[in-house]
Parts: sequence; structure tokens; C-alpha cells
Amino acid sequence: MNLAGFFGWPTRLNGSGPRHPSRAARKAILLCRNLLSERGEVSGTLLAGEALAAYQALDEASRAGFFDLLVQEFSPDPEQVGRAGDAYRTNPSPENLAQLQASVVSPREELFQRLNLASGGTRILVQLRSRLLRKLDENPHWEPVATDLERLLIAWFNRGFLELRRIDWRTSALVLEKLIRYEAVHEIQGWNDLRRRLEADRRCYAFFHPALPDEPIIFIEAALTHGMSERVQPLIDPDSPVLPPESADCAMFYSITNCQEGLRGVPFGSFLIKQVVEDLGREFPRIRKFATVSPVPGFREWLAANPEIADLRTKLERPLWWENKVLSEELRQELVPLCARYLLQAKNGREPLDPVARFHLRNGARLERINWLGDTSAAGMQRSAGLMVNYFYRLSDLDRNHESYTRDYEIVATSEIESMAKRKASRPVTPANDKRLPA
Repeated sequence: MNLAGFFGWPTRLNGSGPRHPSRAARKAILLCRNLLSERGEVSGTLLAGEALAAYQALDEASRAGFFDLLVQEFSPDPEQVGRAGDAYRTNPSPENLAQLQASVVSPREELFQRLNLASGGTRILVQLRSRLLRKLDENPHWEPVATDLERLLIAWFNRGFLELRRIDWRTSALVLEKLIRYEAVHEIQGWNDLRRRLEADRRCYAFFHPALPDEPIIFIEAALTHGMSERVQPLIDPDSPVLPPESADCAMFYSITNCQEGLRGVPFGSFLIKQVVEDLGREFPRIRKFATVSPVPGFREWLAANPEIADLRTKLERPLWWENKVLSEELRQELVPLCARYLLQAKNGREPLDPVARFHLRNGARLERINWLGDTSAAGMQRSAGLMVNYFYRLSDLDRNHESYTRDYEIVATSEIESMAKRKASRPVTPANDKRLPA
């Protein structure tokens, strides 16, 4: 049998046949097989370290062969699953159910749990999943490996193991350097910029895990302000004046960054923002409003998929169009209602197409306001024509809004945004020409 065809493995790029694992990849897999058969705890820990060291020594091509072998040699046995299923169908006893459940569990899960016993095992496994995810589109047969790891990482990184720390200028330089490197929403322009983001009227919090003590898992940045901010530039301006934090009445969350690609899909972001809201409320009783000033990362891409507004897209390509008052106002009247339609009506399955909207709505926030030219940075203009959104976090409503969204995918939004979404733009996007926009 051609195992490459059976497992859906890719052919080599030169078309010369299936990809064959290197000797180094086979050696690493042999160590993994030996680890699964080992029963001693001390020897198992040593063997786990050897297996991980062999994996880390692989080059990129050998690593791909290693992942192929994880699929081939550590997947559930179809024959065993079939026999267990037939036995349970014939006699649905507790014993047969237990055998069926055991048969469908991937041996990879046991392998990863044993590899995790080695020093630094958790860090290496997170990095392993990161490498899998980067190449998953080219190697869809690796999906079961990534899924097995995700299931384990969700257990290992549950809220009970995470520590919330405030990050300030006294935090170790090692961690501060990583904030600069990881910041994915609004780039930190060096140490002076970072210092301003950690002043008295700013807050930065991160989750840490005992297995990764100097690695922030996810971090959030907030500005303590008077009133809800429409624009992000004043919040990230390194030369802005520092305001007395005790006089603030609003906390504006302007950046949430997941630092570890290998932990994609592990749901700790919602825990972070809710705990920070509670902590800030205790520290500053005057603060009654908690909101975000968030990007709309998929808006320009969504516009580009609609042929009916080609001339609108042409105007958006003009240099510094936002500095032309007449053109800017014309675009505002068209783009803001289109953004409302995008947020409320464009779907990914039953959820909003926009990933930032999915995150905040799932957490129980309300879609509060769409802000024109809220982010005039190059990145902000490119991803959303400068538009930004305020998501409002009212503690008394979070649980109810969360239930409505997770149960019925109901989007809680202000009446103003709902009305804008129904408004006819002068160049409407027609459902007939856009499968992603419902009527």
C-alpha cells in the first residue's frame, strides 16, 4: 500500500514522489516509541529529554518528516476502533464503552504527556505546535497532531495555572524586551515608547505560566482617561502628558496581544480582560466605564471582495486622502454604514466575520460605537481605512451578553449601529455579488 496516499501526505515539491522521513527524523521517532514503552519514571524523564533533544536538532525538512511519522505511527488503530465500536453496538455495556473510548484516544496524547516530563518540555511542545500551525495549510494531514496538542495545552494552561502580573518599569528587562517584540496591534517604537505605556496613567497586565516563567502568554494594555476615547493615537503618543490616574473615570483597552503562536485556540483572553476590569475597578473606584478602542482587521479585505464599490476602493488608494476634508467626509458617509453592516451581517458560519468582534462579543461586551479615523497609522489605514470600534464592558451585563452570544449568536449592539447597518449606502454592496454579505 502507498502509505503516503493513504494518509494524504504531500508529494515532494519536485513531483518525484512521496516525502520520505530522514534518518534523523526516524531516530527521533524511535526515541518516542521507546518513551511510550518505558515504565520507569526516572528513566522515562531521561528518555523524554533525549527525544526532545533529537527533535530540536532536526532541520526543517527532517522536522516535516517527523510530523509525518507522528501521523502514521501514533494515530488510533482503525481496526481496533472498528472492533470496539462493533462490540459496543452489540452490547452497550460500561466495559465495552470504556474500551471504545480508550481505542479512539490518540497514542500521541500519551506521548506528548510523557515528553512534557522533561525539563523545558512544555516550552518545546508549544513551539512544536507553532511550527505545525505555520505549515498546516500545506500539510492538512498534520491537523490531528495539532488538535491533540491543543487539547492538552488547554488543560495545561487553564486559568488555575495562570498568574496575572502587572508589568511596569520595574519589571525585568527580559520581559520588557519581549513586550516590545510581541506587541502585534500597535508597534512599540523602542524604550521611550514602552516607558510611556507603563506610566502612572497606563496599565499593562500579562498572564504567566509556571512552566514559562519569563514568557508572557498574553498581555493587555490600558489607558486611564476622562471619557471614552474615539482615537488610539493620543493613547499611544509617547509625548502625551501623564494625567493623575485617580481622576480617571474610564479605562480604555487599546491592545491585547497573544504572545505564543503555539497556544492559538487556548481560551485565556476572556479571563484576562475580565480580571483586569475587576482589578482596575478595585484600584480606582471612580472608574465606571471599561471599553476598548479596537481595530477592524478584516474590513478592507471585505471591501475588496465586493465589485460594486470599485470606485470607492480607488479613492481609498489615494495618498493621504484623509487630509482632504471633502473627500474624507464623502468616504465617511459611505464607509461607516458599510462597517456597521460588516460587523453585524458579514459572517463566518454563524459568528461575525471579524475576529476582533468575535473575541469581544464572546466575552460579553457590547458593540458600542464606530469611530471615523480612529487609527490613522499606516497599519490602521491599511486594515480598516482608519476605522476603529469601541466595545463596552459593563460588569453587570457581561454574563447575560455572553450567554446570548454563545447560545444564539446574538450580537449586542447599540441602536445607532443597528440603524447604520440598515442604511443604504450610496454605492450599496449587493448580496448577489458578495457571498459573504447576507441580504
